[in-house]
Amino acid sequence: MTAIKVLLVDDDPLVRAGLSFMMGGSADIEIVGEAADGAEVEALVERTRPDVVLMDIRMPAVDGLTATERLRGRADAPQIVVLTTFHADEQVLRALRAGAAGFVLKDTPPAEIVDAVRRVAAGDPVLSPTVTRQLMAHAAGGATDTRRTRARERVSVLNDREREVAVAVGRGQSNAEIAAALFMSVATVKTHVSRVLAKLGLNNRVQIALLAYDAGLTEEDHGPGH
Repeated sequence: MTAIKVLLVDDDPLVRAGLSFMMGGSADIEIVGEAADGAEVEALVERTRPDVVLMDIRMPAVDGLTATERLRGRADAPQIVVLTTFHADEQVLRALRAGAAGFVLKDTPPAEIVDAVRRVAAGDPVLSPTVTRQLMAHAAGGATDTRRTRARERVSVLNDREREVAVAVGRGQSNAEIAAALFMSVATVKTHVSRVLAKLGLNNRVQIALLAYDAGLTEEDHGPGH
């Protein structure tokens, strides 16, 4: 089994030590580097080639949001999980829009943080339906008419089925839940999600959910079972 390579980015050495300790006991996870500021991240990623970066938001020189945006602009970008002390705020939303695969709270139980790393490495964004709805409601509450118009223009390229899947993703539904609601196989759902990502130029399903909320799709569309 190939170990998941993880890069830790946090300006607090105690936090880095704690994360390193909790993951060190997992045979399938390898800590390949540590950084105390976002300014160090790109060079470390180039050298260590991590699969997942655990990224703090607030750092002295280059913050985690800027570092996330820079990394996600790379063709070989690693998955990024934002570390935060907040359940929902504009900074987390900016990180998700930039392409972060999700976020974990710093007081999350160790086993859950380790599980989050595994899930993200496997391509599964770390946002439970409850947390997704909380973030989306926060995002929608600050939506402007201009942002909604632009979002609707972007989603207009989707066909009806892709639109239904995007709405379901926006509601925080899993692939299995979407498959049951829309009477299709999980494999077909995955295919539709991949097409939506490609058509909209997005990195992951979290960004699909944010765009669906920006466009107001979840307010007006009600698929089977809703």
